[in-house]
Amino acid sequence: MLEERMGDCWSRTKDQFDNLEKHTQWGIEFVEKYTKFVKERSEIETNYAKQIRNLSKKYQPKKNSKEEEESKYTFCRAFLTTLNELNDYAGQHEVISEDLTSHIITELTRYLQELKTERKSHFHDGRKAQQHIESSWKQLEASKKRFERECKEAERAQQYFEKMDADINVTKADVEKARQQAQMRHQMANDSKSEYAAYLQKFNQEQNEHYYTVIPNIFQKLQDMEEKRIERISVCMKKFADVDRQVLPIVGKCLDGMTNAAESIEPKADSKQVVESFKSGFEPPGDVEFEDYGQAMKRTVSETSLSNTKESKEKPGGKTKGKLWPFIKNKNKGSVPEDFSHLPPEQRRKKLQGKIDELSKDIQKEMDQRDALTKMKDVYIKNPQMGDPASVDPRLTEIGQNIEKLQSEVQKFEGWLAEVEERMPSKSDSQRKSGLYETQNSTTVSNNCAQDRESPDGSYTEEQNSEVQVKAQPIPTPTTTTEFDDEFDDEEVLPTIGTCKALYPFEGHNEGTISVAEGELLYVIEEDKGDGWTRVRRNEDEEGYVPTSYVEVFLETNAKDS
Repeated sequence: MLEERMGDCWSRTKDQFDNLEKHTQWGIEFVEKYTKFVKERSEIETNYAKQIRNLSKKYQPKKNSKEEEESKYTFCRAFLTTLNELNDYAGQHEVISEDLTSHIITELTRYLQELKTERKSHFHDGRKAQQHIESSWKQLEASKKRFERECKEAERAQQYFEKMDADINVTKADVEKARQQAQMRHQMANDSKSEYAAYLQKFNQEQNEHYYTVIPNIFQKLQDMEEKRIERISVCMKKFADVDRQVLPIVGKCLDGMTNAAESIEPKADSKQVVESFKSGFEPPGDVEFEDYGQAMKRTVSETSLSNTKESKEKPGGKTKGKLWPFIKNKNKGSVPEDFSHLPPEQRRKKLQGKIDELSKDIQKEMDQRDALTKMKDVYIKNPQMGDPASVDPRLTEIGQNIEKLQSEVQKFEGWLAEVEERMPSKSDSQRKSGLYETQNSTTVSNNCAQDRESPDGSYTEEQNSEVQVKAQPIPTPTTTTEFDDEFDDEEVLPTIGTCKALYPFEGHNEGTISVAEGELLYVIEEDKGDGWTRVRRNEDEEGYVPTSYVEVFLETNAKDS
């Protein structure tokens, strides 16, 4: 019964250790799972920050590009500020990833090793205590069995002695021998009894210590270990939230920066920038005077008319061309004149002024270098051991030549600038004009500068950003146009180079144009030169310009080849 009771106790203790082993192992696995969770969150933050940085970098303005030129607009600067704030915002997500790694992942990884080592130590102590009590029990059982065996042997020896003593046929010597054997067995039984009693006392003390001290201490250590594990998880979960909370003020500042950038956008200032960038400086055309054809067959033109093809500035032996310059594309895009004469007056003035400022900076740099070399030469003269003064002279001569060349360039550009400013309308005149002409991209040419601002073919040219579409388009009103070439006089009859069919009706109110009806067939005498107008003839006396998009042209083979 005692053996069964002891075996049952040990079995229950072993079961408890098994349960604790399973639970603590599950606790370790939970810590590993949570560590993996935080690690994946850290990787997400890193990848997110990387993608945000790449997005910000992708839309950053490139150097020496059109986007850099656009930085003068408030909405462009606001977008650039937003990109920079977004880059800082990405940096805060990198901080989150770094803090998660250093404060949680690294700590939990180190703690996991300590936890596994501690758990292993506690269960090793438990198994060792269990093995010790079992070994002590076995020693007790062995001494008990030995005592039982010795008692039985002593009893059998006593019975044999008594039998020998009662037998008359046995010699006295045999009886004495049996008596001595019985005494010896009794002594051995007494010794076994003392040994058994000592082992029993020892076992009871060890068993009491095992169940009331050793095992409870091991269980308490396991309990403390488990509580520390749970507490560590609690601290890490709190840090998990605090890592985000710590960057919220900076993230808020980034978002405030984006909001402030958006609120700093000034539509009126940006629109003024557009006006400053594209205003031409030309005067609006004057009123067109009535031309009385009843007085003379020869047509006269008002001096204030935009065509003004017969004024005194006409070149000898040739004809001046007063084209509708807003509709004509620049045919010399590849070669920009040094004096920027291809630009409208206001834009030309800005370019010339910018060139003068740039040259002035270059002159100042050269002068600074000259001053520095002059001082160096003075030092060499006073202290010959430091250097040869003559070695500086070639460079001083070169700098002097550069300064003279740059000053000559400045004088040249200042002359052009003075010419432009002289021809531009005075401020008092421009203030009386409507601001409509300054805000339109297609500007008008004045009577005074139309003759002096001619392209190689005799007409002022202007770049247009939009192509002519093949459909009916509204024709500009006379307030934003100038007159066409007055090249179809009686003295010169151009040959026909093809035919055309009118796709849409065109009234042709402006001078130099001709009205056509839808479906009407006409002769083509001058092909579209890129300005969107085609010159046609109805009969010997009627010819003029029609919009190219209003007609379908059929050129002759030899005309196409030419």
